[in-house]
Amino acid sequence: MGIADGIPLSRLDPHAYDIIVLEGERYPYASGYDRFAHTLAQRFPQQADQLGEYVRRVRSIAQASPLYDLRLVGSPSFMEAPCHRISIDHFVAGITSNPALQAVLLGNMPLYDGVHGLTPAYIHAIISNSYMQSAFRVVGGSDTIARALCRSIERQGGCLRTGTEVVELLCDDQRMTAVRLDSGELLMGRRFISTMHPWALMGRIGSPLLRRAYRERIAAVPNSLSNFTLYLRFKPNSVPYLNSNLFYYHDRDAWASAYSPERFGRRFMFMHQCHQPNPSFAQSAVLIAPMAFAEVARWAHGRGEAGYRELKQQRAELLIDRLNCIFPGISAKIEGYHTSTPLTYERYTSTAQGATYGLMRDAGAPERSYISHRTKIPNLLLAGQSITAHGALGVTMGAVVVCADILGPQLLEQIERWR
Repeated sequence: MGIADGIPLSRLDPHAYDIIVLEGERYPYASGYDRFAHTLAQRFPQQADQLGEYVRRVRSIAQASPLYDLRLVGSPSFMEAPCHRISIDHFVAGITSNPALQAVLLGNMPLYDGVHGLTPAYIHAIISNSYMQSAFRVVGGSDTIARALCRSIERQGGCLRTGTEVVELLCDDQRMTAVRLDSGELLMGRRFISTMHPWALMGRIGSPLLRRAYRERIAAVPNSLSNFTLYLRFKPNSVPYLNSNLFYYHDRDAWASAYSPERFGRRFMFMHQCHQPNPSFAQSAVLIAPMAFAEVARWAHGRGEAGYRELKQQRAELLIDRLNCIFPGISAKIEGYHTSTPLTYERYTSTAQGATYGLMRDAGAPERSYISHRTKIPNLLLAGQSITAHGALGVTMGAVVVCADILGPQLLEQIERWR
């Protein structure tokens, strides 16, 4: 699509692209398979062999995945693979019995909202493998990608519509025919791709082409957790640029236990924003902490906004205090901030409950939580967080699968040649 040149990248520190902070100790993830294992082995010298085995298994799972290798998912054996039926914590426990190393190896769980006993190992493996190979930030922030995509679509004659809502998907007795906007306008088409949350999608399709059992199965899949996001703006030339992603865990209990409001702020992800290649100082940063939709549901209809603002301020101040413990004095260098909550994400993206990564995957029942990109409506395809896999990598792979379904296998051949 000709967008690569419009998306400048800045490489993260190859010696510590991620830093796991656990009980006050810092553990770096290094780029490259051998370097990743060797770097952590310096902190866990008795676990060097286990670290080598971990890297080998992660790489093996990722390379065997038809998603990661850009092959279409066309056979039932895909869901039968062991990595779909073992949870991330059991996967790591099968490699090392050291609880500290287990926690460190799974320290990047916020990238896919990993849940103990639930999230399949393959999600951890494909994401971790990708970062081990190379890790970058987008210069100017992730909306640089969106702007580049918009320009490419318009260059090729496409039209982008914003500020309007799709309220209904219309079908005849065989296929989808149009979408109805909140203005009443109908947009006709031959093919349709939906990236909206599956719950929201089901509510917009009345056609019997989607059977009741399919709808009920999707409705029964639980949502991933949402988050509270704190956007920080720093005073000029006051905060040295951190060329690593930081994952903070107050203690091992914060790492392993299910979220509850009382545990807010005990784990979070912190990243500086890259405003230019290889900056010396950061202009801004984002801090993302788990948060449940139930904590803000009372304000879903706009009543009691003062209480909502008070909650956001309390949560922001708590996170800044925690951040100040990691980086002493950083609170005095903050020029301003703003926040978003699960309610923000639901309002602006129509994502049910503001779920960060859509519907959850369940290693105990992969076939129940797996949603194919194909539907019983032959010209309606699905993509997004709830389809294929979580995270930016999962969404990208899912988009490629959908495009290849439309354009044919030659698309995958072209991508392989480009790689």
